[in-house]
Amino acid sequence: MNSVKIVEDFWTAVWKSRNPDAIADFVVEDAIITTGGVEIRGRDRFIAWAWDFLSKINDFGFDVLETFQNEDGSRVASLWRITGKNNGMMGTVAGQQPISLTGTAIWSVREDGKLLHNRVERAAWETFIKLNSNKR
Repeated sequence: MNSVKIVEDFWTAVWKSRNPDAIADFVVEDAIITTGGVEIRGRDRFIAWAWDFLSKINDFGFDVLETFQNEDGSRVASLWRITGKNNGMMGTVAGQQPISLTGTAIWSVREDGKLLHNRVERAAWETFIKLNSNKR
């Protein structure tokens, strides 16, 4: 199974196209995203979380830097970068400061290619400090 292609298609359909509703095409109904140590359970909540995340970054850009899978394709890891302008990310003032944020995502992939669980870690602390040091 080419799970890298599945995940890269997800990145394109959801984040590069700025269309979180496309999540429904890729994940199981009881999908989980674990982000910042918090679990968001269920496809609809995942979609709502993604719309909220997008609302916090204007001129949103998403670039995949590297993606690879384990031997059987059940796990995929990606390194990515988000760029844009701050529109209230992490509870900060929506001052439109430039954002450049890297992160990793580790996906669990079912045998039929549906995505089960996405574990995300971002350079959030560094971004938060930068946004607060550039208050306007």
